[in-house]
Amino acid sequence: MKIEFWVIGKTNEEYLEEGIAIYLQRLRHYVPFEMIVISDVKNAGKLSGEELKIKESEIVLNRLKKEDFLILLDERGKMQTSEEFARFLEQKLQLSSKKLVFLVGGAYGFSKALYERADAQLSLSKMTFSHQMVRLFFVEQLYRAMTILKNEPYHNS
Repeated sequence: MKIEFWVIGKTNEEYLEEGIAIYLQRLRHYVPFEMIVISDVKNAGKLSGEELKIKESEIVLNRLKKEDFLILLDERGKMQTSEEFARFLEQKLQLSSKKLVFLVGGAYGFSKALYERADAQLSLSKMTFSHQMVRLFFVEQLYRAMTILKNEPYHNS
């Protein structure tokens, strides 16, 4: 199964890009993986937060296939330890879905339609992080999960 990590808008900070690139390279050793940047909505500055969420969700929903397993990275999602996330990932990788899609929303989060379509919601913390920072945190945790599953020494229990 392929894992895709979808994010809305480009990463603005070079240091984040560098960190993300390190983990993207490492992840390709373990699993077919791709980070997909979905372009920002045009004229986003003229839209309310709710309108922007709806426009972003339309773009995402049009890209998804029926058989894709969608996981929203959401502050209200289920919190897991790194070991629990590794086990969760192991279970999901055995599904018959063609793709496992992890999605970071835009600055205003997700629309109701995306919550309804999602197969799961995962929280990285009770704290709120910028959608830019979450990208780095998530790819590191995904790499960590892979090393846990392979019993490699990166993670210290």
